[in-house]
Amino acid sequence: MDTVEKEERLHRIKAGAFLATVAGISAFIGFGATLSRARKTDPKYFSKGLHGSPELADAGAILALRALGWGTVYAIAGTSCLCYGIWKLSGAKDLKDFRVKMGNMLPVLPKNNPPTSRTEFSGLNDIMTYVAEEYGKPKDK
Repeated sequence: MDTVEKEERLHRIKAGAFLATVAGISAFIGFGATLSRARKTDPKYFSKGLHGSPELADAGAILALRALGWGTVYAIAGTSCLCYGIWKLSGAKDLKDFRVKMGNMLPVLPKNNPPTSRTEFSGLNDIMTYVAEEYGKPKDK
């Protein structure tokens, strides 16, 4: 391997580690926020469900935690399978090849330079009025 390939591989490893770290931190924060919200909503039953008798083992907090865990597993597995399937169906060998193939398949977005419509609004009402008036009008070319 030459130095360019080594640098590119090191860059990909660093990028993957960064994305994995961000995803892990996001999942941890989301799980913690959900858990704290369940605890704040009903602290009495939350603590009973965590440290109670066997008949309370399936209290609402435990069911919520279990549902959150399985939902996370299903979301990650489903997204991974979908991305892997698209990757394999495209026949791409690497990320650059995949980008080129997807760029050829997807429609090209037209450039809007200079802008042909309004770009400055005074507030949300102004934006909503503009959208309501312009919706469905034929575009002049």
